[in-house]
Amino acid sequence: MAEQAGDIRTDADELMQASELVVWDGQAATAMRERMAERSLALRRTADEHDDAAEALRHHAAEVDRLKELIADIAAKVSGLIEGAKSRLVDLAGQAIDLVKKVLPDPVDELLATFSPPPQGHKDWLDVPESLPGCR
Repeated sequence: MAEQAGDIRTDADELMQASELVVWDGQAATAMRERMAERSLALRRTADEHDDAAEALRHHAAEVDRLKELIADIAAKVSGLIEGAKSRLVDLAGQAIDLVKKVLPDPVDELLATFSPPPQGHKDWLDVPESLPGCR
């Protein structure tokens, strides 16, 4: 748009130069020069509007870039928060498992607590080491 504005201004300049090259005089020549001056002025206004549009486009592009950076920053922060939360949950799960292990009784203790020993001196005592861990 800015380049087009420059081209339009060049056209306006060339139009005015061309009107000055007209060698005849009279009412028609004056009318033609006035008309060319009006057209040149209109071209310059159009060039100004192109400059305004180019500036608006530059501003828009800068705003889009700013918002893209803001989006990337927010996404990075949220990704960090998510990763931190996942890490804390994994740690918490590990702590919960450790706590459960501390609270749950040892399976060997449960087996020993429910063991019914054979009568004193009975031959079934010979099978006890096979059924109770730690007796061998």
